[in-house]
Amino acid sequence: MQIDFHHAVTYVTARAAGFEHTDAQTIAYCAQYVDDAVQTGTVTFQNKAMYERVCSAHKMADYRNMEALANHRVWLPFHFLPGNEGKQAGENPGQQFVKKIICTKDSPVARDMLKACINDRDKPFSLHRLGITLHVYADTWAHRDFAGVNNDINDIRNLRDESDTGLDSQGMLARFFGNLFDKTASKLVGNVLPLGHGAALCFPDLPYLEWSYEDRNGVIKKRDNTSDFIEAADALCRAMQRYRAGDDNAVVTGLDNNYKEKIKGLFKEFTDDEGEDRHFRWVKAIRDGELPFGPEMLEYHPKGKKSWKHLALGTTKDVSAYPWDKSFLNSDWKRFHDALLDHRFTLLHDILPKYGICAA
Repeated sequence: MQIDFHHAVTYVTARAAGFEHTDAQTIAYCAQYVDDAVQTGTVTFQNKAMYERVCSAHKMADYRNMEALANHRVWLPFHFLPGNEGKQAGENPGQQFVKKIICTKDSPVARDMLKACINDRDKPFSLHRLGITLHVYADTWAHRDFAGVNNDINDIRNLRDESDTGLDSQGMLARFFGNLFDKTASKLVGNVLPLGHGAALCFPDLPYLEWSYEDRNGVIKKRDNTSDFIEAADALCRAMQRYRAGDDNAVVTGLDNNYKEKIKGLFKEFTDDEGEDRHFRWVKAIRDGELPFGPEMLEYHPKGKKSWKHLALGTTKDVSAYPWDKSFLNSDWKRFHDALLDHRFTLLHDILPKYGICAA
């Protein structure tokens, strides 16, 4: 999924779940910032204080994408949540590791991740962790059947656009591969884009697309992204309603029909190739009051003077030592990175081992 879903749709579902604008905006910012937090390392202050941050994404051209350890610490916990083949903990103890880590939508692992987030809602960074968790949860729909490692489990062929959307260069490239996408071509693209659905190009991320492919076992897989993304949006709303109730087993309603139909309509209407362009149209629709909660000014600034990093550190530049301000301790930027660490540790060291999965 791209910024249109992770930021705008997450915001809309947060409002549908009962959050007011400020908290919904925090949740949505964090859900998208997972894709934009590509820097790691120690932040040093002039008074000798220090803070260690971690990244939750790499650029596709980043050499770290070739490192298994980086894949375990970034792509598995934040983008391609291991699904354990949809089975409960202990149900497939002898299965191969790479099969256990294939992403599965709304898996028991994903539900345990949501439960851990809800049970930690008293922490100062709990809303930030909720946004991070929702990013990972939503991606289990888009990224299902792929794994966040460089492995031929991700090889596909016969990639086809089934919806005749009239995509531009990306679409023409995909249609070309749709006719010539044999195992060798798939492996070539997979080697350039080695992780997850790299060989599927942007197809899993486009909310309006119907598409198909043949997996490495020769099985034809068909996807209707609009239906999948509506289902994911409803699941996000239910998760946030349970978070607000403080009970991971609470009986909740999810999105009502008014929200569902509006979101579905915008998924079908906004057919731009680029996620940024679709995001712009979502933000405008929100600003113009097209959603049930009325007009709101939704903003997202990952860089520049309005970014959380600039507000926390006084600059977005990397410097040897930043001036210290006690407000840093309560800044959204620090709380986001606190939440990243908490999410990653809980997932890698608490939840996944219950399923027999050892990931870094």
